[in-house]
Amino acid sequence: MSTISLATYIFWRIKQIGVDTIFGVPGDFNLSFLDHIDEVDGLRWAGNANELNAAYSADGYSRIKGFAAICTTFGVGELSATNGVAGAYAEHVGLIHIVGGPTVNAEEHKLLLHHTLANGKFNIFKDMSKNITVKAVSIEDIATAPAVVDDLIRTGYVYKRPVYLVVPSNFSEAQVPASLLRRPIDLSLPPNEPLAEKEFIEHVIKKIVRAKNPCILVDACAARHDVKNSVEALVKATQFPVYVTPMGKSAFNEDSPRFSGVYVGALSKPDVKESLENSDLILSIGGLLSDYNTGAFTYHYHTTNVVEFHSDFCKVRSAVYMGIQMQTALSKIIRGLAEVDLKYTPTPIPASVSEYKSVQQITSGKLTQQYLWYKLSYFLRAGDIVVAETGTSSFGILQAHYPAGVTAISQVLWGSIGYALPSSIGAAFAAEEIDRSKRVILFIGDGSLQLTVQAISDAFRQHLHPYLFVLNNKGYTIEKMIHGLHAEYNNIQPWDHKKILELFHYKDDYEYLKVGTVEEMNKLYKDPEFNKPTKLRLIELMLDEFDAPKNLIEQARLSEIINSGKE
Repeated sequence: MSTISLATYIFWRIKQIGVDTIFGVPGDFNLSFLDHIDEVDGLRWAGNANELNAAYSADGYSRIKGFAAICTTFGVGELSATNGVAGAYAEHVGLIHIVGGPTVNAEEHKLLLHHTLANGKFNIFKDMSKNITVKAVSIEDIATAPAVVDDLIRTGYVYKRPVYLVVPSNFSEAQVPASLLRRPIDLSLPPNEPLAEKEFIEHVIKKIVRAKNPCILVDACAARHDVKNSVEALVKATQFPVYVTPMGKSAFNEDSPRFSGVYVGALSKPDVKESLENSDLILSIGGLLSDYNTGAFTYHYHTTNVVEFHSDFCKVRSAVYMGIQMQTALSKIIRGLAEVDLKYTPTPIPASVSEYKSVQQITSGKLTQQYLWYKLSYFLRAGDIVVAETGTSSFGILQAHYPAGVTAISQVLWGSIGYALPSSIGAAFAAEEIDRSKRVILFIGDGSLQLTVQAISDAFRQHLHPYLFVLNNKGYTIEKMIHGLHAEYNNIQPWDHKKILELFHYKDDYEYLKVGTVEEMNKLYKDPEFNKPTKLRLIELMLDEFDAPKNLIEQARLSEIINSGKE
């Protein structure tokens, strides 16, 4: 064919960069657009139960495959997705949000259409999305449409942020040259400014050579912007100790002899806190210094020698190098280190890194938070994707040891309750496309589950088999710890969790399990069949209402102080 529809062109472009699933919900303004998904081999429609879950799922999918796509209808549909899109923006997750809009003619005549605000303003929703995307455009001319689409996809993919596209319904069938698909979208990074990059690299190498007690601190954007391999190479070249932040967990191999623990400011294990804060050089890679990622801003370095590596700038002390991207800079620093004489002698790692091993001595008793997270270390295996909900899960899971090759997903910065369940389903879509034997393992509280429970229906619809561990501790434990320990507003309506899968399954295979003791957990983890992702499983974990990880209790205390304005 010499020409194809614009809709087909868009779907092919998305497929060409490795996206195999389109998330979203149908609506009358995007129906003709969605007709063309089946014209692209290997592309599928997820068919989410609602737009918010679709956005969360796209986020989880993108964290595994590098990019994602969500399609909603104009107004009501896109606004339902905005919370999920905003979270992706905050946490550097690349995706394209495609909105099926009214015809150009309807907009020109300001028709009083449904899904509008009845004020004749058709751009108002796009204007809203401009604040939570790096680029937001509407198709206005079919001649330039392919270039607009390519630019949007490139922007979202390269900079790992959401982009937004309105396709008026009369443009879905409009024809564009099919030959344009033969030219790949350029996904390469723009080059760094040569002189600034050279100066920065020389500064950093000098500091590395002179350092006596250096370290590397790895944060979220090391994973989002794909420099994990560079971090591994940097550690191999220097043998510096490596710490991760809560958002950076799994961005560095915890089986490495140089892994030195999780640094969360004042909430860190004492030996981790002391060893990092006494460093004379800190190489901070991909930092996102939010409150929950820094122990309520309690970072206290005893050095001013901090080098920051980011996706759009780098910094040495007070010198900021705008436009110097860490991806290229790190690779050149690693090459440069091969030509210098490093006299650094590796120091011992903090003893607390091995504390999780103490769980092997516990053989009986009721299930507790500390046991749960330490024991998880022995259930996980290489290739697993672990998703933790905001709350006791995201704090508790920091105690677990991740084997090499585990990928962690959590939304520590945006922190939208309910995110983790649909995110894990999105990750399960991605995992299935990569390797059907990959396991997706979710930990979520009983309160958070109630916000987005329909995502389980999405998993059954596509025959996905995640592990859904539901922490039943009678409500919003993290909120209780922050404020209102016995307040009614922090309680929830109890659910009969064993009936949830029965409601959604429709002839698919599933399993409900209930665990309340150490013996039951040990037996479950030793079961060979349980270790295989052959069915969708919901495992209800019975925990005391006020049993919470120690770091969460301390974070909650600090958060209440900050929220009161008394800090």
